Amino acid sequence: MGSEAALPKWASNPCIMGIDEAGRGPVLGPMVYGCLYCPCSYQQTLATLNFADSKTLKEEKREELFEDLKVNDSVGWAVDIIDPRELSAKMLNKNKINLNEISHDSAIGLITRVLNIGILLTEVYLDTVGDAEKYQAKLSQRFPSIKFVVSKKADSLYPVVSGASIVAKVTRDRTLRGWIFEETAENMHRNFGSGYPGDPETKAWLTDHKHIIFGFPSLVRFSWGTCTSHFKDIVEVLWESDEMDEDVSSRRSGKRQLKLSDIGFSSSKRRSEEIESSGKGRCKFLEARKLEQLTHF
Repeated sequence: MGSEAALPKWASNPCIMGIDEAGRGPVLGPMVYGCLYCPCSYQQTLATLNFADSKTLKEEKREELFEDLKVNDSVGWAVDIIDPRELSAKMLNKNKINLNEISHDSAIGLITRVLNIGILLTEVYLDTVGDAEKYQAKLSQRFPSIKFVVSKKADSLYPVVSGASIVAKVTRDRTLRGWIFEETAENMHRNFGSGYPGDPETKAWLTDHKHIIFGFPSLVRFSWGTCTSHFKDIVEVLWESDEMDEDVSSRRSGKRQLKLSDIGFSSSKRRSEEIESSGKGRCKFLEARKLEQLTHF
């Protein structure tokens, strides 16, 4: 998503870019990285457009500024929307990728995208993620022809980063408002508050939308510490291949455990044998029906 469809006339002139994120801290929804870029010669005009750190602006003002920059031929923008499932999967993977690394990769991805469409980037400004000097060195090594400035509160200091902050924040807000739940439980609702871990409305929503087997809806970053307290009520599912370790692990953890065979499911090997012997392909359908009966989620 962005304004990359048509290459602007000023693309071959030296250009400046700002990068910022929205939604780093919430337990709900995506993290969005946004960028704004323009000719270096447009910087003075950019400073008059009343951009500011998006967190200091009301939603109506952010929406207004975003619509203004979308029709401004002197600026371009792009976003990277990182799905909550992707965030959790990377952070809980065997080879874990922490949030700082995910953020770095997103910023690098935006720079690469803008360069690839033919924009001559000469300067890029970013808010610090982790150690500022190391981050700047990492970016400079990857893009040696670009001058990087990594600074705390960059969204308040540099108008081009303030603009990127608005792009990211408005995109995240719109994504949340238009979020389509893949889950179909009848009692699901959208009153999840700000999505931040300390918000009572968000905490209540997590409690209301917890499932003892499937955990949380796809809107939730289940790798966040906020979710940890809910895990004690969730059934631990063991695959048939874990059967030999079951007794030992259950004695150690004291957790409730559920083998798929306990609710009528067979292992892949056993199920394959049944299909081959019967000549019928009804097993997958029956599994789906049992799962549907077990849960409305």
